[in-house]
Amino acid sequence: MTLEDFATANEPTQEGDTFQLQNRKLLSIDLDGSVTALAGSMVAYSGDVTFSGKASAEGGVTGFLKSKATSEGTDVMEAQGTGRLYLADQGKEVGIINLADGESVSVNGNDVLAFASSVDYEIGTIDSLAGSSAGGLTNVYLTGPGDVAITTHGDPVVLRPPVRTDPSATVAWSGSLSPSADVNRSLSDLVGQSSEETYQLEFTGDEGFVVVQPFEEGT
Repeated sequence: MTLEDFATANEPTQEGDTFQLQNRKLLSIDLDGSVTALAGSMVAYSGDVTFSGKASAEGGVTGFLKSKATSEGTDVMEAQGTGRLYLADQGKEVGIINLADGESVSVNGNDVLAFASSVDYEIGTIDSLAGSSAGGLTNVYLTGPGDVAITTHGDPVVLRPPVRTDPSATVAWSGSLSPSADVNRSLSDLVGQSSEETYQLEFTGDEGFVVVQPFEEGT
């Protein structure tokens, strides 16, 4: 492959959507206004774009996505202006969810890459797991309309309830679901009380979906 062929094969494609997958691990945003994104996720941009810290419901930039396990926050930024913005997070796979007006999804705080300014958000925790060592305790409840970009380690799998999942491997679930926490006593006896796999999220009902990844966050 010549240098020119390489450049042509890997040039950005612009299909007209605001949020686009440049490839499986790179998000392209056609920016005309503002967007909230994970701080440090910018890999490139063109046009007139400015970046700033974004205050939040949790009180300050570092409180936006608070981790119960570490008592630390995940910084976010607001990108504002007109241009093309490229985002990525440590080589994780990127997926785009387009939320209709009033439609919602709950996403693990570790797995939110960006969302449109039209999307409302709230921070939530699973209180009954707050004292455990399991990850995935803090979720961001996002309500449309607008695009949401999430990240996963490897290809995600979408499961339908009823199902139980490891909180550390649980990426997101539809807003219609409200998981409860449970402890699997047989796993406790098998792998020990300190194992995160003993703590599980239980999703019941016959509607909605749960997204899991082949990776345990924080392990």
